[in-house]
Amino acid sequence: TESYKWLSEALIHGGIANDCRVHLKYVDSEALERHGIDTMFDDVDGILVPGGFGERGSEGKISAIRYARENKVPFFGICLGMQMAVTEFARNVCSIEDAYSSEFKEEAKNPVIHIMEKQKSVKGKGGTMRLGAYPCSLSAQTMARRIYGQDEIIERHRHRYEFNNAYRQQLEGCGLILSGIYPKEDLVEIVEIKDHPWFLGCQFHPEFKSRPMAPHPLFESFVGACFKQSQE
Repeated sequence: TESYKWLSEALIHGGIANDCRVHLKYVDSEALERHGIDTMFDDVDGILVPGGFGERGSEGKISAIRYARENKVPFFGICLGMQMAVTEFARNVCSIEDAYSSEFKEEAKNPVIHIMEKQKSVKGKGGTMRLGAYPCSLSAQTMARRIYGQDEIIERHRHRYEFNNAYRQQLEGCGLILSGIYPKEDLVEIVEIKDHPWFLGCQFHPEFKSRPMAPHPLFESFVGACFKQSQE
């Protein structure tokens, strides 16, 4: 699809910057649900879970993220990929049972990802979308801040669900780092974890700003981490 074309090109841009060739392996997350991970990721140096809508394959994505986190494989989650990373962390690190996105389970006891209150009354799906470019403040001493080399960025969004701030303290207490925040509404835009070679999820779509001679810093850094992994 067109959206994955942007992603694959952004990864190639990251390869150009790191003087390496990127080989992509597409994994069907529904197949992961059916057959488990087994040897699926034995030959990969990084895992990217992209954006998307709907529940199909979501548990497969969560198991891929868990694999990346536990096996120290570089992981990049974009939009839904970030939301799934938050869900995985809530379930398997913080032991929050029934942690879900309310997109998939409206009656979940622990909706760590949800629609913001003010969006709930908006009629029609398009109206509830958060679309366009928004600023994001990066916290000092985080991987995101180091990658961007600045404390404020502007990135493009296209999503409806958000990190649920009701779980913020609990998730931070378990070690989740909330490194990027939209200050006007205190929304979490970037998450990462420490003691991992490269693990980051972002709520926006960095692939839309990547160019061959000006790769997006997140893709340049992620591919660099994957390349390093391949050398070990």
